[in-house]
Amino acid sequence: MDKIEGSVLRSPADVRGFADFDGPLYYVPTGFIDHADDPNTLPLAGSRRGFSALEIIRRRDGGGAESMILPLLALEGWVQNSGRVDEINNVLDHLTTKRPDFAGLDMASCHVMGIVNVTPDSFSDGGDYNSPDQAIVHARALAAQGASILDIGGESTRPGAETVSEADEIARVVPVIRALAEDGHCVSIDTRHAAVMEAAIEAGAAIINDVTGLEGDERSMEVAVTSGKPVMLMHMQGEPGTMQEKPHYDCVVLDVYDYLLDRIESCERAGIPRDRICVDPGIGFGKSLSHNLELLSRLAIFHGLGCSILLGTSRKSFIGKIDPAATPKERIGGSIASAINGWRHGVQMIRVHDVRETVQSISIATATSMV
Repeated sequence: MDKIEGSVLRSPADVRGFADFDGPLYYVPTGFIDHADDPNTLPLAGSRRGFSALEIIRRRDGGGAESMILPLLALEGWVQNSGRVDEINNVLDHLTTKRPDFAGLDMASCHVMGIVNVTPDSFSDGGDYNSPDQAIVHARALAAQGASILDIGGESTRPGAETVSEADEIARVVPVIRALAEDGHCVSIDTRHAAVMEAAIEAGAAIINDVTGLEGDERSMEVAVTSGKPVMLMHMQGEPGTMQEKPHYDCVVLDVYDYLLDRIESCERAGIPRDRICVDPGIGFGKSLSHNLELLSRLAIFHGLGCSILLGTSRKSFIGKIDPAATPKERIGGSIASAINGWRHGVQMIRVHDVRETVQSISIATATSMV
């Protein structure tokens, strides 16, 4: 495992020390309990799952961050001492309130998004469904296996990927989107190009999924606002071609959180309401193994943004760094383990290649949590 850099350290400071801190604080639900009706818990984003404590994180002078665990039973006293009453009330509202429907999907459940790459060079399945006809057949199969959303992409964003012309990208995705939308499926367009977004929406795409958080094309924000479609904003450090060249963070969890908050606020100023925004921490996009594991261990922090959350870990290279012998298609076990971790943290949508296996695993996890 690579050196832990940009991580959160547990602080020896007492609760009072954090209460006296006058800088920004960040709040991570933890101490998860399956039944949110437990009197010592609060519901996680309106779900049946609850949390019994908050990990409170602050940045350290000179870099990095430190945290302390505060049981909810001690929260009222801490809030009074800290003078952060309004701040905590706002944070708790975001952490506990059920998200509005997203593209017509009930966010009380964890939905599976099926990946459909109409590309010759995607890291896991590039070339498997390279023609529109092959992609349509595959997408329909994923829907039959339980995918609530079909995510159609015509450009690989794997590390080191080459760019594709907008014309080629449009030619790849539009026939697929049109056929699936006519079937009545909920379709998202996975693109960072405004012209592709426009063509995809015209063909019937219901969601814009942009790995650049609507920053990769100067017209993307305008297209998103004008279309009225919900958007998925992902964090990525750098560009796909170079993003894995020594990524660095002061504190990866807080840096990603701050970036996504900034993008949400930019969208709101432009005219996209928060209930039309989903955030994605961007696992594997400009992040080392330790960065990815830090994010996965504190996914629940992103509920504090007040948006639904998308998680994409399927077959990614961080799994291969833990199990080097596994090829991308042999990373299903790690993909499912990280998906269940996302479910445990209250993530509302999970983007995967292996839909049937993921749907089954979430169904079993949900069923056992209800006993």
